[in-house]
Amino acid sequence: MLRINREIRDRIVAHARRDHPDEACGIVAGPIGSDRPERMVEMANAERSPTFYRFDSKEQLRVWREMDDRDEEPVVIYHSHTATEAYPSRTDVSYASEPGAHYVLVSTRDAETAEFRSYRIVDGEVTEEPVEVVEFTGEPAR
Repeated sequence: MLRINREIRDRIVAHARRDHPDEACGIVAGPIGSDRPERMVEMANAERSPTFYRFDSKEQLRVWREMDDRDEEPVVIYHSHTATEAYPSRTDVSYASEPGAHYVLVSTRDAETAEFRSYRIVDGEVTEEPVEVVEFTGEPAR
């Protein structure tokens, strides 16, 4: 199960809406081994595409080094789908390289609502998991 602070969830949805019609992407870091998403990092979609996302390699290296310096890991890796449901595509599954991460997808295909779903993706196997939105996770949202 993914437990996520409402403020961070709302910020992920806002990022997805702001970047629409292109896919938005980013991570939420947390202390290593904690499974607590605490620090959201919006990242640029290097593809600038409505159907595909890719982290910019230089930005990704910088963000991952920053997480190492802070004893953090990517707890959530998120991106949006602009015209389809919030379910991992074959490309999403093939690029999933963090077996401990929650893969969050937000669909912005409907302007009125945002579909927000979380998955575990390990060795090509996709498993949807419940999402619990909480007011406070023990650490302030940053």
